[in-house]
Amino acid sequence: MQFSSESDVAFARLAGTVSTKNNGGFIQFRRKLYVRPDEGVSGVRLLVRGNGEQYFVHLRTRGTVLPWQYYQAEFPTSEEWTEVSLPLSGFKASGAMLRAIPVADEITSVGVVAYGRDHEARVDVSEIGFY
Repeated sequence: MQFSSESDVAFARLAGTVSTKNNGGFIQFRRKLYVRPDEGVSGVRLLVRGNGEQYFVHLRTRGTVLPWQYYQAEFPTSEEWTEVSLPLSGFKASGAMLRAIPVADEITSVGVVAYGRDHEARVDVSEIGFY
């Protein structure tokens, strides 16, 4: 991951080779939230651009205690900066032991992930927030 800016837009870039060899399959960056979102939050908003591949937002909550537990939602990218809105109701739990939908005020971290298939990843994220 690298931090950069172009035309007064600062962003984080996640880039690399995603390989499913040897039980691999993802690269990510993640931010721990020191202040959790309000109870009334209904989704995650991002300002992104990329190489046309699909990427994911992974949320962890107070209930995702095991390393492989998360909530996941997919988003597309294009070469142009695009605002993406992901409703919490669209996030899928990684296993049966989790609630079906993440609870806003229990979210503890947000990650951007290139996942699950062999490909070259490049996604730039200028903003991540909640709505």
